[in-house]
Amino acid sequence: IFKVPDFKLPTVNGEVTPAQFKGKVVYVDFWASWCKPCKKSFPWLNQLQKKYKDQGLVVLAINLDKEKHLADKFLEKIPANFVVAFDPEASSAKSFKVQGMPSSYLADRDGYVTGKHTGFREKDTAALDQGVARLLQQ
Repeated sequence: IFKVPDFKLPTVNGEVTPAQFKGKVVYVDFWASWCKPCKKSFPWLNQLQKKYKDQGLVVLAINLDKEKHLADKFLEKIPANFVVAFDPEASSAKSFKVQGMPSSYLADRDGYVTGKHTGFREKDTAALDQGVARLLQQ
């Protein structure tokens, strides 16, 4: 368990920082346009955001492409109904110690990371969903 590292990243609607999500459960997902499993994870992340938004979940996807147009092209094909931030320098990924793509981190309402998951496989989604539901009930 560790505190969500501080960062300030651009989104299409201004900037995003962890402080904005105080009191929310945050699912932080690191991704890149070249990541094949990310193509499968985005539709699931959209469902997750829709299912738990009213209970206080925020899905935050942090893109690590060096060239933003590659991320934009990905998002044209697979739209995201959640917050997408851009970190071409990958400084946030370094502070989270990301080791693979995609990597996701689940943070509780107090801003502590309580769970980490590398990769994306359909068979893992039920357990990931339960982890989110459990934190939302706390």
